[in-house]
Amino acid sequence: MHRFALEEGKVLNITINGKLYQLDLDPQMPLLWALRDHVGLTGTKYSCGQALCGSCTVYLDGDPVRSCVTPLSTAAGREITTIEGLDSAAGRAVKQAWKELEVVQCGYCQSGQIMSAAALLNRQPQPTDADIDAAMSGNLCRCATYLRIRAGIKLAGRRLAGGAA
Repeated sequence: MHRFALEEGKVLNITINGKLYQLDLDPQMPLLWALRDHVGLTGTKYSCGQALCGSCTVYLDGDPVRSCVTPLSTAAGREITTIEGLDSAAGRAVKQAWKELEVVQCGYCQSGQIMSAAALLNRQPQPTDADIDAAMSGNLCRCATYLRIRAGIKLAGRRLAGGAA
């Protein structure tokens, strides 16, 4: 167990990527800052701070949330998964497809893109273009690699379904 007592506040027990942390922080602090500044997991990115871009996407009990607007208190007693801990079959398939198709350009948004894509494939391994558009609509890419992102999701989905690449 890791204990952080960096600021006055209520001690919150939070499981992050399978490890229990006791965080003595302001319960209203955004989860993003606890992850990045106090736990040291910097794969989750800050961009807009208003839940508009998706760069800060993490899983809260398996569901994607925007950590920049999620109070730390919301995560108490729950399981957080960050890009560093994403190790599901869908997560591995998405990461592999991203590499093979060279989806990334600047890369800043990609942890959020990958987290959202893996969540989609966990729910629906064979998504249509409309399914992908709906699931990924909250993830912005400054480099506009949307066609490569869609292709990566489809490739990962085919692999999860046991189909040909």
